[in-house]
Parts: sequence; structure tokens; C-alpha cells
Amino acid sequence: MAEAAARNPIPSLEELAAEVARLRERVEDLEDARELDAAIRRNADTPLIPWEEARKDLGLP
Repeated sequence: MAEAAARNPIPSLEELAAEVARLRERVEDLEDARELDAAIRRNADTPLIPWEEARKDLGLP
């Protein structure tokens, strides 16, 4: 039992807070990916804008 405690020390509050922050950011990234995927599926049948038209609308040469 003491060997297990020595190999797996109890994390500090700061370490736990950092891990929660990393996990929160990962969840936000996953939510963004899900929203992007849903938008792509919603617009799958929408015709694309031709490059020449998009370039003109954006004021590109």
C-alpha cells in the first residue's frame, strides 16, 4: 500500500486546477469541432460560390 502511494502521489490543488483548465479547453475544442461538422452537414447541398465571385466580393486582385 505504501509503495502505491509513493508511485502515485496526491496531486496538489494547483496541479488539479491546471488539469481542469486543460480538460475545459479540450471540451471547448471538441464542441467547436461538433459545431463545424454540423454546419458542414447543413450546407452540404448549398452551391459553392465561384472563386472569381468570392475574390471580387473580397476585393482581392
